[in-house]
Amino acid sequence: MASESPSFACRMSVTRSRWTTSVCSPGPSRWLTQAVGTAKKSGIRVTPTTTRLLFMSERDGWAHIYSISSEGGALTALTPGDFEVENVAVSPDKSFVIIATNKNDIDRRHLWKVNVAGGAPEQITKGEAIEMYPVVFNNGRTIALLHSTARDPFLPYTISPDGSNMKPLAPQALPREFPSAQLVVPEQVIFKAADGLEIHGQLFKPKNASGKVPAIVFMHGGPMREMLLGWHYRDYYHNSYAMNQYLASRGYMVLSVNYRSGIGYGRAFRLAPHRGARGASEYQDIVAGAKYLQSRDDVDKKRIGLWGGSYGGYLTALGLARNSDIFAAGVDFHGVHDWSVNVAGLRVPTDTAERSRVARESSPISAVDKWRSPVLLIHGDDDRNVEFSQTVNLVRRLRAQGVDFEQIIYPDEIHELLLHEDWLRAYHATADFFDKHLK
Repeated sequence: MASESPSFACRMSVTRSRWTTSVCSPGPSRWLTQAVGTAKKSGIRVTPTTTRLLFMSERDGWAHIYSISSEGGALTALTPGDFEVENVAVSPDKSFVIIATNKNDIDRRHLWKVNVAGGAPEQITKGEAIEMYPVVFNNGRTIALLHSTARDPFLPYTISPDGSNMKPLAPQALPREFPSAQLVVPEQVIFKAADGLEIHGQLFKPKNASGKVPAIVFMHGGPMREMLLGWHYRDYYHNSYAMNQYLASRGYMVLSVNYRSGIGYGRAFRLAPHRGARGASEYQDIVAGAKYLQSRDDVDKKRIGLWGGSYGGYLTALGLARNSDIFAAGVDFHGVHDWSVNVAGLRVPTDTAERSRVARESSPISAVDKWRSPVLLIHGDDDRNVEFSQTVNLVRRLRAQGVDFEQIIYPDEIHELLLHEDWLRAYHATADFFDKHLK
């Protein structure tokens, strides 16, 4: 009787905040290597002969694919360089992987082919589009993906691994009346924060504008997110991108800021010191964005607003509290206003008196006494991410200070608004609010 094939198991384990990549070969489990603090939750892939394993790590400061022998030994970096690997799709025969990455185009995503045996990655897609979420099928001869541009949102496409035969799968999914031609193509801008860190942004310039126009700074949520030079692949930020386009169509210059603590620019950028409740270091990036706008001849320095949701709402409120001299109005979607209160999904260090003090000083409520500019607050009262009490408590303080504020409260709505009509109402109210205070 033929003997059974040996079992082959792989696993990743976490001990508190320390990541360790654990892999085991046929037979009893044993450690092969570890990547403390740098491994990524992407699973482990096995090569065709099961002699090498593939996994994701940030050991060089960027998210990359590595391989290691099932017997242990040295790691091989398959995607070295100052860029991030975001999506990974393995070919049916496990001889190559298709990755979505910002290699050579840091504010977009393109597809590349990486041979498991090694060698330089081969670029499949390029240009001003964004390609994400590859799936390899048809015996490795076809790749399915999602594709967007600055004017057209994500739609499914197929392409060959050599970059040929790019075809839409469902072109009819985009309505004929979709206003692609009316949208603007955002420009990449790079400016420096006060501490010298380079910050990337996307600038939406209104069409046919003349003279000095009002401007708006946008901050994404997360904070581990990144806005792109085109339609976003996540629904929440797809909506945000649409809103920035809408504001541009109404005559505003919009600057979307990819502040520190976001993704796409390496581990050190994402884990920037003193971020959030630890000191609000990313706020200097927002001020730098406003100063960039003030430096432009086509922007009215006295008519700059800001808006954002969740973590972006936090930065909106912080901007109005600390710098009403810079920001003339703001719209805060379900933002965090007090870090001393536990926030779902975010580790807020308040275990000592000093950390509690820093958390409070990093909160908008700590500077409410300087808040002068009007604000529109939007929140669902069934928010499970940022408690509704964050807005209730801020309103109480704003009222005591005599600050001009408006509210839209959605009964039974959650953090990412469920109803399309609620998004529309919120966004129309946002544009009207800015028209009222910036025009």
